[in-house]
Amino acid sequence: MTAPRARRRPAALRLLLSALLVLPLAACGSGGGSGPGDADGAGAGADGGDTALTVLAAASLTDVLEEAKPLYESERGVELRLSFAGSQELAAQVREGVPADVLVTADSTSMDGVADRTEGPVVIAENELTIVTAPGNPEDVTGLADLAREDLTVVLAAPEVPVGRYGQQILDEAGVRVNPASQETNVRSVLTKVTLGEADVGIVYATDAASAGDRVATVTIPAAQNVLAEYPAAALSEAPNPVEAAAFVSWLRSDRAVELLETAGFRVP
Repeated sequence: MTAPRARRRPAALRLLLSALLVLPLAACGSGGGSGPGDADGAGAGADGGDTALTVLAAASLTDVLEEAKPLYESERGVELRLSFAGSQELAAQVREGVPADVLVTADSTSMDGVADRTEGPVVIAENELTIVTAPGNPEDVTGLADLAREDLTVVLAAPEVPVGRYGQQILDEAGVRVNPASQETNVRSVLTKVTLGEADVGIVYATDAASAGDRVATVTIPAAQNVLAEYPAAALSEAPNPVEAAAFVSWLRSDRAVELLETAGFRVP
């Protein structure tokens, strides 16, 4: 009599498992979430959850975009995933097909290099360069010519980095020849070297110097010798969330975004 029970037990288990599988399938079929392209579904993913928008942004935008993040998320119901690096690194990521929605660079050259992978870029901000030293300027740096002094440890960004290219342009036009102790991959690395005392002087964006507060002193580069860096923003052509990507680029030119940028020391065209 035990054999029949042994044959019936698998059948009962199969019935039980089938019933359990039907329940989640029914629940999935009852969902009614709207996609990101729906008029009343701003920020909602296809499964009704929040959209995660990946933004690749120049390192010099770190502070202002981190401040903008909670404001935009609460306004649009979208999660912003911010990734900061040198513009040349970000452009390389786009060319390699890294999944992302928006690109914001610190120069038009980097953006132009991925023109076939972006929608029409718009300039959202401008920035100037400045010299930074240790607090109190103990080495008495007065201008660009001092960066050629052999007693100073000078750090610059690498030539392929926008701030490095801008800085070299300024030095070349001023006739100043500099042998930097290191060439960094982004502007924040230059700033860090100076704030940590690993370098006496560096050239960074004015906004980065402002973000360091009293951890650095600044020496102004005269307007006649300075350059104005442009920050273009664009939705990526292969953006996973094209509607929200376009919305974020548009928001970067809104009154609220302009206020944040200007407070951080950027110029807004």
